[in-house]
Amino acid sequence: MNYTRATAKSHSRATMRGIWAAANTPFAADGSIDEAGFRANMEHWIEDLKIDGFFVAGKQGEFFSMSLEERKRIMSLAVEICGDRAQTIMSCSDQNLDVVLDLARHAQDCGADYIVVHAPVLNFLKDREQTLIRYYETIANAVDIGIALWSHPDSGYLMSPQLCARLAEIETVVAIKYSVPREMYAELTRLAGDRIIVSTASEDEWLDNVLELGWQLYLCSSPPYLLQTAGDLRMKEYTELAFAGKAEEARAVSASLDPVRAAIKASKPDEKPFAHQKYWQELLGQVGGPVRAPMLELTEDEKTAIRAAFDGCGLTPS
Repeated sequence: MNYTRATAKSHSRATMRGIWAAANTPFAADGSIDEAGFRANMEHWIEDLKIDGFFVAGKQGEFFSMSLEERKRIMSLAVEICGDRAQTIMSCSDQNLDVVLDLARHAQDCGADYIVVHAPVLNFLKDREQTLIRYYETIANAVDIGIALWSHPDSGYLMSPQLCARLAEIETVVAIKYSVPREMYAELTRLAGDRIIVSTASEDEWLDNVLELGWQLYLCSSPPYLLQTAGDLRMKEYTELAFAGKAEEARAVSASLDPVRAAIKASKPDEKPFAHQKYWQELLGQVGGPVRAPMLELTEDEKTAIRAAFDGCGLTPS
């Protein structure tokens, strides 16, 4: 960490910028983590795709199928690979608060820049706000590292913009991945955009959010490495144009990616998002590999359909 508790918000405001990607976890045929594959992907994403930061051991990384020690290992490995070339935000999400705190302490100790913790499933509760305030205050009191909130439908509810604005008062809460309808994250931006960096995972909405809401951070999903290759950095290009205020040029570059977006969406089988993403990565020359149970693998017919969509979308493998 290059900041203190007191400077967490100002440091994040100055450095938590650009395009961050949710890293997947490649697995070997025997089910173990493919560390060489992870390293190869990260090197490609940093050096060739110029990605600014990485969300590690999250949903895209299949954290739900990994042991506690495996999650810690992938965090440490990501910090080692990134060095001073890219930033890291470690997913410490878990239903068990002791596991969250264990992962948060490990992330802090291994040199991560930030952690992210999603809102937990809270059974039987109707008015959750005081419980959630206590939840995030407990984490913030246990570690000094900057915290990103994460609210998404998987929790069974969405944290309101008003609640998120209250949580933004916590000294080390610096950002939020707010996977909610646009009117909700726009409202939070208005309420507390000076105290918390607001972002969402939708690449479809990223450009409008830069131009219309003044956002500085894409936090984050897999499009940065699914839509781009070493010789085709259109997501980065339209982002930089938008940051420079060149709206029309940015929209033109973004629109040119529509065939790629359409190919990814149209070729993704129901219930197989992880297998689809990993196979798309393999078509791009990255390391994909198998998924872990209970996630489902692609059939050969599904791979054929994905390959056809890929071949017609205009991307060339690195």
